[in-house]
Amino acid sequence: MTETETLFAPASGFGRAAVAVIRISGPAARHVLVAFGGALPGPRRLALRTLRDPADGTELDRALVAWFPGPKTYSGEDMAELHLHGGPAIRMGVLAALARMPGCRAAAPGAFTRRAVLNGRMDLAEAEAVADLIDAETEGQRRQALRQLDGALSRQVAAWRARAIDSLASAEAALDFADEGDVDEAGLDAALLGAVAGLRQEIAAALHDGRRGERLRDGFTVVLAGAPNAGKSTLLNALSRRDVAIVSEIAGTTRDAIEVRLDLGGLPVILVDTAGLRETADSLEAEGIVRTQARIDAADLVLLLVPPGDDPPDLGASGIPVLPITTKADLFAGSLESEGTGALRVSARTGQGLEALLDAIQAAAENGLGPGDALITRARHRAALEACVGHLDRLLAGAGGLPELAAEDLRLAVRALGEVAGHVGVEDVLDRLFAGFCIGK
Repeated sequence: MTETETLFAPASGFGRAAVAVIRISGPAARHVLVAFGGALPGPRRLALRTLRDPADGTELDRALVAWFPGPKTYSGEDMAELHLHGGPAIRMGVLAALARMPGCRAAAPGAFTRRAVLNGRMDLAEAEAVADLIDAETEGQRRQALRQLDGALSRQVAAWRARAIDSLASAEAALDFADEGDVDEAGLDAALLGAVAGLRQEIAAALHDGRRGERLRDGFTVVLAGAPNAGKSTLLNALSRRDVAIVSEIAGTTRDAIEVRLDLGGLPVILVDTAGLRETADSLEAEGIVRTQARIDAADLVLLLVPPGDDPPDLGASGIPVLPITTKADLFAGSLESEGTGALRVSARTGQGLEALLDAIQAAAENGLGPGDALITRARHRAALEACVGHLDRLLAGAGGLPELAAEDLRLAVRALGEVAGHVGVEDVLDRLFAGFCIGK
């Protein structure tokens, strides 16, 4: 699609609804609105219009329309909205009529937000926050996405980039005027290295956050591990309050990981049921066990399920926090916590210990995600900032060397910081990002 095309797409969900919103953006938005509804309404005011197909005058709907003249719009260009009755036939009829309008094209996923980035209405980090806000499933994810949409990361990176550019200007000035007698090269070098060291320390401190932002965005992963028939699938069903996993007395029923997402205190938690850990000659079950070990190694927390009287299986040297759970508590009497083991006793059948287990998982998630707001929320942000730190480290390690190399390291550091907000080299990032958007955003 080109900037000369006018895009249209439904901005509301599909299916039967009270209202369906069609968004139109581009140079022909005004003409389209007049062609469908007659007189143009006042800017940013809803007006009732009878919508007709420009091709033959067929009445399509009686709807509310809105006109948003650019550039102070979401996309930075002229926009219009049609607030239709929500029946599928009405929506499809209007979309078909729009497709017949010259210069109009159906929008691809994320097309409106992509134009907002290209027109300077938001930067790339803020556009990513839009996607995160749409995908947010918990209160914590919503707050984090709104903070990024408000420019928390963009402002901080812009400040770092300005300081890096100042250092680069000093380094280039030293190169340009190195033959001038009144230039204090030693003083300039000391000031430059001090500024670079301070900048490097701040960025490195932001990176040293335990990946809290990414973990909140993706979810705190809790793996249910144990021997076959330890009660993993039964516990998963009980915690999720629905039958998501097949439960059977036949050992080795679960072969692949099954995931369930929970909202615990506003935090996203992913419960993962896995294949039972044991020695087996069954190649299919063995592959499931290999995948189980991989999920354990990548988990944020492991629930080690052990029935009464059984020995716990070996989880390997993963270093992941483990919460021991004694399952099938309804089969024996005792307190909620197993004597001398620290393991929680639970019964998926009677519900004993389930609330205590959920509280323990929530506490682990809160501890794992840490207090305060995260600055870095995506792997792309982290990679760019790590690259910047790498260039600054190289400059500091080569202090006293060729000034040309120092200037080049600073240029690369500035470029790496620019990649976060989308100032340089992000065409491939744009394609990947907006492919994951919903249509109409």
